[in-house]
Amino acid sequence: MGNAEFKVADMKILEVVSYFPPAYAFGGPVKVAYQVSRELVKRKHEVVVYTSDARDFGSRLRINSDNIIDGIRVHYFRNLALTLVKKFKLFVTPQLVSHAKEEVEKFDVIHLHEYRTFQNIVIAHYAKKYEVPYVLQAHGSLPRIMAKQRLKRIYDVLFGYRLLRDASRVIALSQVEAEQYRSVGVPEEKIEVIPNGIDLSEYADLPPKGYFKRKFGITAKEKIVLYLGRIHRIKGLDILAQAFAKIAKELGNVRLVIVGPDDGYLGELKALINTLKIEDNVLILGPLYGEDKLEAYVEADVYVLPSRYETFPMGLLEAVACGTPVILTENCGVAEYFRDKAGLVVDLNLNHLREALIEMSLNQKRQDFFRENCKTLIERFNISKTVSKLEEVYEEIVE
Repeated sequence: MGNAEFKVADMKILEVVSYFPPAYAFGGPVKVAYQVSRELVKRKHEVVVYTSDARDFGSRLRINSDNIIDGIRVHYFRNLALTLVKKFKLFVTPQLVSHAKEEVEKFDVIHLHEYRTFQNIVIAHYAKKYEVPYVLQAHGSLPRIMAKQRLKRIYDVLFGYRLLRDASRVIALSQVEAEQYRSVGVPEEKIEVIPNGIDLSEYADLPPKGYFKRKFGITAKEKIVLYLGRIHRIKGLDILAQAFAKIAKELGNVRLVIVGPDDGYLGELKALINTLKIEDNVLILGPLYGEDKLEAYVEADVYVLPSRYETFPMGLLEAVACGTPVILTENCGVAEYFRDKAGLVVDLNLNHLREALIEMSLNQKRQDFFRENCKTLIERFNISKTVSKLEEVYEEIVE
């Protein structure tokens, strides 16, 4: 490293993430880490991933510990206990320690995904010991919000602030996240704003409309309001259910479709839906993948993300890549990218969300405008642009 002959294409890169495909139940970072790694391999880099064997919150992957996926060498280290995964979202992989001790010094650069993880503690320790530079991408996990705030503070004091201090760069997905890094003392020169990207080739041949409705017994005349993501309290599904209850009575012929894995909130959500007496207008599915997921996006009249907090949700990019208009809250942190281009941005407010749902349902001209804009907007988030920026960061810190 560091000599005049070094070229960006020569890099050996370690990507560190607590979960990796096929563990899509854990949300956006899974897809981000995979797509970045796959694109880096296409550019002739050698990419290795260290991850855990968690499939979801209650089961393990039944695969070999060492795999090649699309040219990426993936090491799935065994979780100590799935109870820690389910209760604390904590992925403890003891075998990683001895492996990292022997292997970390062989890499040119390391990319740590998320913030408060066992994997980051271990890899950052050996990265510093062997003087291997690393970047850290928190994926929105920096603020101490929602549950387990005391535990998060303990982690930050013992490990987190050191992780940030020793990082050669930190990756922010938006200006909102860049400000979060600044607020905990990360110097401006260390912060790089690089939005999430998406592989547009996966959306080049979309399924036609009609399949999804026929499959789930939805009539052709019904409009579909789609939520697709983890079923977690932070996602604001309680606000969505209440807003939908109001428009269901006003509009009729409208169906709320909720797609995604349960992240601890499904029981409470179902109880609320029953209380609102809208169970006949709501279809709750488990997670959908591949062609099934694309069919849901294509069929939807609008994709809604009413989150209490997000940095850069992949669901927004997936919906827009399918030409589906979106409604999101100001809390999503990426409002500037989508506002009045691919959809509507509202406060996290029941009446404001209701008004946006009515406008998107009744104003066909507005909906068509957003659909047409989706085609142009999504080009901005092509995964090749994201990885080109990451390559530049990697090269700078290696040299």
